[in-house]
Amino acid sequence: MNRTTLACTAAIIATLFTATACQPTRTTGNSSGATTSSSSAGDNSKGSTTKKALPNFVGMGLQSAQDTAQKAGFYNLTSHDSLGRDRMQILDRDWKVCTQTPKAGTTASTEAQLDFGAVKLDETCPAHDQTAPSAAGGSMPDFHGKSVKAARGALDSGTSITVNDATGADRLVLIESNWQVCSQQPAAGAKLNGQPVTLNAVKYGESCS
Repeated sequence: MNRTTLACTAAIIATLFTATACQPTRTTGNSSGATTSSSSAGDNSKGSTTKKALPNFVGMGLQSAQDTAQKAGFYNLTSHDSLGRDRMQILDRDWKVCTQTPKAGTTASTEAQLDFGAVKLDETCPAHDQTAPSAAGGSMPDFHGKSVKAARGALDSGTSITVNDATGADRLVLIESNWQVCSQQPAAGAKLNGQPVTLNAVKYGESCS
């Protein structure tokens, strides 16, 4: 075999080897299908919720009630002023639970919101939660006995409001949740059309007369 024939034979063998080496490795759809199946099974496990019977928190300190609720698996917690004064429960240890929603013994999802109605430790729980006033329907609510803060919250945010010390001492009304409305202008039931509102108030524990 002469040199030319050897060279051609070597070139052909090299070409065949290269073509074989460059062929991509084929895969079947089985492994892909298995992965998809596994993923789907994982998705089905999501969304499962736990339901439990709610303990009775009424009479507990607010902080203790919150701690107990969390130990029971309830973490979506909120609280409000049972006296309707719209006070914030800043230091929970200074407050006690008067009501709870949902009620004790109710079976609820651990994701459900648990709302505690509370008053300060030295206060008496009302027979029922005092609701905040509302200006629904476009009429002036009756603010008598309500806190100035709750009254302000019931009105449109753009309302011009003047608050006076009903005792005539001309004190500044700084913490509005500590003051109760004695009289108002416009009167309860008047149509609200953006007019200014005047509230005359005293501190809780003081007489309006």
